[in-house]
Amino acid sequence: MPSFDIVSEVNEVEVRNAVDQANKEVGTRFDFKGSDARIEQAEKVLTVFADNDFQIDQVKEILMGKLTKRGVDVRCLDEGDVAKISGNKVKQAITVKVGVETELAKKIVRVIKDSKLKVQASIQGDAVRVSGAKRDILQDTIALVRKEITEFPLQYQNFRD
Repeated sequence: MPSFDIVSEVNEVEVRNAVDQANKEVGTRFDFKGSDARIEQAEKVLTVFADNDFQIDQVKEILMGKLTKRGVDVRCLDEGDVAKISGNKVKQAITVKVGVETELAKKIVRVIKDSKLKVQASIQGDAVRVSGAKRDILQDTIALVRKEITEFPLQYQNFRD
């Protein structure tokens, strides 16, 4: 039976490159001279450091631009609260979300079932597997999910006959 998987993945190499480029730009910009503005990456968490709230917004804007240029969808980023650290310095954690969360997976399955297409959708860990009788129906399902789910970046992989 033909099938495919709905997943959400981020190219970690591109994220690392974007962080490096953003740090390089922050280091050379005149308005950040003498400040402690930087971005640190630890696995799936990016931590933005700056001297004040305005600078943290500027650093995030630079980071988002670099991520977009490198093909990383910024909808997969989850921004945490801005926290004060020593003195007047601030930091903010930005989490890179990977995988389809349970709530979103249930929503995808519900959308597919409500469409009355002759396919079966099942949640497989952090992915949703969709199988059907014909490839055409699966392609219609991909088009439906692309149209309905816009708040989170999804990829369609492992298309099998």
